[in-house]
Amino acid sequence: MTVVDDETGQPDRTSAPAGRERGRSALLIIDMLNDYDHDDGDELREHARSAVPVIAELARRARDAGQLVVWINDNHGDWAASPESLVSAARERAGAELVDPIAPHADAPFLVKSRHSAFYGSPLEYLLNSEGVERIVLTGQVTEQCILYSALDAYLRRFDLAVPSDAVAAIDPQLADAALRMMARNMQADVGPAGEIGF
Repeated sequence: MTVVDDETGQPDRTSAPAGRERGRSALLIIDMLNDYDHDDGDELREHARSAVPVIAELARRARDAGQLVVWINDNHGDWAASPESLVSAARERAGAELVDPIAPHADAPFLVKSRHSAFYGSPLEYLLNSEGVERIVLTGQVTEQCILYSALDAYLRRFDLAVPSDAVAAIDPQLADAALRMMARNMQADVGPAGEIGF
């Protein structure tokens, strides 16, 4: 259950749920199961190639540190889609090299989203609160779309933010740079190389 501050009406993150440590981090891997069969697919695929190994390393580091790793993916309009079917379709169409290193672990939370923000219409906020998470590390694609909108929703919910700039993939590099600057300036996100992001 989310504890709400009586004065602000916002979630009170000063105490953790029973059995959970306060101040945990969560690594979110957003929309990396993609077939790239769309108008901007070629540009996005090329940027994803460099982001995939960085995301895989961040996931390893987060798990080693006992932090939460959550996969969140667009269902591409298929409400019967399972994690396995999304992985299989992405692997077949995008190639194993873009999927296998960052495929969801069997024991990890996997959430489906239908719009740009990872929070919209999903149980993400409830999951993070129930796990005592105060800080979110956003990775995935697209920097100037789903990552930006998810960052804004996280900020409005008073989560601390980190966005490793080499662990997100963009369509338009100029818009992506502007989005990263917005996240740093307007949402107080820690934006920098993944090697400088701690867990």
